[in-house]
Amino acid sequence: MESTQITDSGAAARRARFGSLPERIRQEDMVEEKSATASDPARYAFNPEGSWRSFSCLAVDLGL
Repeated sequence: MESTQITDSGAAARRARFGSLPERIRQEDMVEEKSATASDPARYAFNPEGSWRSFSCLAVDLGL
């Protein structure tokens, strides 16, 4: 008899502390859609004068 009273009081304490589960979030509410921006051709254009800065070479590092 006493164990059920402890269980009931424990359940009541948990219910008082945590209440109920939160509402489910729909998939549509979790997904954000953005339109893609146009590609900037100047960003990916090859620049032969500045290309040496973006690559690491052991010979260049040693000054050979």
